[in-house]
Amino acid sequence: MADSLYLSIWFPSFREGEMMPRTLSVLRQFPFSAVREGVAYISVHPVAWTEPTVLERRFDPGISPEEAVELAREFAHDDFAFVFEVFWDLWVPNNDENGDSWVQRPSAVKFLVHGVQFDDGIYTDDGHIEVDFGLDSLFIHEGRQLTTAVETHLRANIAKLVGFSSAVEKHCAVSGRVLWSESEENLAQKLIARLQQTQ
Repeated sequence: MADSLYLSIWFPSFREGEMMPRTLSVLRQFPFSAVREGVAYISVHPVAWTEPTVLERRFDPGISPEEAVELAREFAHDDFAFVFEVFWDLWVPNNDENGDSWVQRPSAVKFLVHGVQFDDGIYTDDGHIEVDFGLDSLFIHEGRQLTTAVETHLRANIAKLVGFSSAVEKHCAVSGRVLWSESEENLAQKLIARLQQTQ
């Protein structure tokens, strides 16, 4: 069953003056889509997710991470949160007759940035920055027979996910990171079990 997939990232500190520079450092590690480059959407949320936004902007074409962070910078307060929507290219089935044809398509990813006072300190559980990758089916495709071609494309998607997560750890001075899913099933175990079906 498909499950939402997230990466939660924590830093040693996340004061008002650090929020946007740290967000930019994470965005710079992201492998943006060649078709839908840059940041496509920004929203700014005061106090809690239930409150109305104070800023929402869509960009087509997308803007650079630097421009996006600069737009949000004036709202960098401890009790604010930010959403930056971006895209990366993942392999998906082309739904042709034999089912072995795959194409790269842009897939949306959301970066949720939590000030430490936002929504009663939601960052303690969800991270200073929480990356929402969408459904884990993009990396597992459980309903599809696992042929060599399918395995090749799934491995490419997984490599992109792991590469981004590793780059964040290596280049962003994080104090912790956790890749997790909504059902709390162990993603690594799901991936291993899935890929073992070809052996």
